[in-house]
Amino acid sequence: MRIYADRLPTVLRQVATDLFMILWVYAWVRVALYLHDLVEKLAVPGQKLEGAGTGIADGLADAGGKVGRVPLVGDELTAPFTRAADAARSLAGAGRDQQEFVADLAIAVAVGLVAFPIGLVLFGWLPRRLRWMRRAAVASAVATRPAGTDLLALRALATRPLDQLARLGPDVAESWRRGDPATVTALADLELRDLGLRATRR
Repeated sequence: MRIYADRLPTVLRQVATDLFMILWVYAWVRVALYLHDLVEKLAVPGQKLEGAGTGIADGLADAGGKVGRVPLVGDELTAPFTRAADAARSLAGAGRDQQEFVADLAIAVAVGLVAFPIGLVLFGWLPRRLRWMRRAAVASAVATRPAGTDLLALRALATRPLDQLARLGPDVAESWRRGDPATVTALADLELRDLGLRATRR
């Protein structure tokens, strides 16, 4: 499996593109993490609310327990403290809910921010890169076979733009049909150069 081309212009373009994609994704991930941490700071009021509610509830429950030990009227005096403690626990629960909402929001913002650049890499750049690697590996393998040059020449004749073929001569098709070695080699090299691979030598 070939990762990079042999020819300098092509390999430089590939390396530059690969580095750009890596740095681009890294930058977006860093921005997403920064925004995640920024959004999570919105949970601070919820943390304070939970802490205050829990502290008040514990204090009221403790006070109610002490009042409940008063003979005869202890149970009646405990009821207000119990209701107040329940209200404080509800306040603490609201603080916890707010923290959970902020945590979910922070994750959603981070994921939403990196989804587009990563999706662009996975469905745009990466398939094209893998397709080149597959084509280059096949072309390199074909070029080493006895009839490989002829196959590459045939592909070049069928797929290369007409202006490129015309540069090889006005009767390039006729020369190929006659099996002219120079024309066949030139056509094969044209196909390999398009992939950034070294030309064949017969």
